[in-house]
Amino acid sequence: MLLLLTVVGCTVLLVICILCIVINLSANKKKGTASVLAVMGSGGHTKEMLSLLSGLGPHYRPRYYVIANTDTMSKQKVEEFEQKKNITENSKPEFSLVLIPRSREVAQSWGSTVLSTLYALFKSFPVVFSCNPDLIICNGPGTCVPICLAGLLLKILRLGRVQIVYVESICRVDTLSMSAWMLYYVADQMLVQWPSLQTKFPRTQYIGKLV
Repeated sequence: MLLLLTVVGCTVLLVICILCIVINLSANKKKGTASVLAVMGSGGHTKEMLSLLSGLGPHYRPRYYVIANTDTMSKQKVEEFEQKKNITENSKPEFSLVLIPRSREVAQSWGSTVLSTLYALFKSFPVVFSCNPDLIICNGPGTCVPICLAGLLLKILRLGRVQIVYVESICRVDTLSMSAWMLYYVADQMLVQWPSLQTKFPRTQYIGKLV
């Protein structure tokens, strides 16, 4: 009975996701633009991500910011960033804040982390499928793992052409973060800011210090 309910639940979720894509393609896609889904993290992750996004041109829109539902600081920083961006570019705001459950809280046990990550993954599918972004960009917070996996499924099902770009944090000099390990073969491009990392991990690309 439990298996049947699980199959039915997954089928309904997939149907909803496909409907979201159809609606999004007909309503939100604009010629000459590239939609961006950026995964924000708390503290340094958000600061680095906003520095990266500041270098994107005005045609990168709309922008979707995925934030953990307990991360109030990132929400505030994104709103401030977008306000300044709109003033600088003299444009109308084209961004959305999307809240999802955090995969793992600080000091959370690894046993319960498995369940919370699965729950976050379940919540991430409708988000990614409804946004159907051209680019997913992330830099290490645990929240990015389920988002990128949902983006991978989007490509496997040929429902989108999303490119997944992972930018490793500048604080990672010799080893990859846990998120980078998990997404090493998922990301289309994995960018690192130290040459020692590129030497150890050949699928990465050294781009120098970004921030």
